[in-house]
Amino acid sequence: MLAQPGRDGHRPGCGSVRTGPAAARRTARMVPMILRPVRDTAADAEAVQELSAAAFTDPAGAGPAPRPTPLQLARTRHLARTDPGGCWLAESGGEPVGVVLSMRREGLWSPSLYAVRPSAQGKGVGRLLLDRAATHARGCLRGMVCASDSAAAARRYRMAGFTLHPAMRLSGRVDREGLLDPGDIPVHRGNATHLHLLDSVDRRLRGSAHGPDHELMLGHFEELLIADALAGSGYCYRDGGAVKLLAATSKRIAARLLREALARVPYDVEARLEFLTAEQEWALDVGLEVGLTPRAGGFVGVRGMRPPTPYLPSGAFL
Repeated sequence: MLAQPGRDGHRPGCGSVRTGPAAARRTARMVPMILRPVRDTAADAEAVQELSAAAFTDPAGAGPAPRPTPLQLARTRHLARTDPGGCWLAESGGEPVGVVLSMRREGLWSPSLYAVRPSAQGKGVGRLLLDRAATHARGCLRGMVCASDSAAAARRYRMAGFTLHPAMRLSGRVDREGLLDPGDIPVHRGNATHLHLLDSVDRRLRGSAHGPDHELMLGHFEELLIADALAGSGYCYRDGGAVKLLAATSKRIAARLLREALARVPYDVEARLEFLTAEQEWALDVGLEVGLTPRAGGFVGVRGMRPPTPYLPSGAFL
């Protein structure tokens, strides 16, 4: 997935600096390095994605790490432009060893990517990155993050004040018989003329718009679906078999959008949904009706807010 956190978890520093044997051991483990902003360049985008692949690719897996997708590279450059204060690289000996990408949107702060190279884990790199990124969150009353299912990720974000909601993922081939009833809410393809509707739905559900992120998603995801009726509004991004982001003002509209998105998944492609918390039972019900298989998969963390619903977050853009 596009927005998993890294595995080198430390509590962001706060209060006075502690001294003593434990602090001395932490200092001894730290590696000489510099922190610098992520730049809006092709070289930095490649470096960030190479580092992310090193952090999240199973070392026992066969074959080389996958090449970054155009969206992954574009997302890095996009956030370097929109949020220079929240995107940082750690370098040691001229080599990138850690990265954090985070964004703030109308008072909502969201870590989008957090990764530390395996050879640098446990040496203070992650803590320094999070400390620096946390300064970008000053003044934000709300926070939201999609985290992997590692124990380190859960510990890191819980200690940072996030309430963690265990999540599921759904996958499998779509049983078309479960999609026979199209419902009475019209759904059509969206485009840039619908940006005001998208931001309005976002603000109602999570208290902040995605703003410039919608322009990037429109340019890279295969399809935007829109529902706008007297009963309410909503939208859904689909890319191949994956439902990337879904938000609606009612569960009825959300379920209609999800059914339409799944109906458009090609017959030979596996459908995928991620980050379904207990608040999104409407999505679980739709997925089970069309034959998808649920599995445990990560956490959705929120701070200073309730989990938005009906809402399926984007791992990369929250």
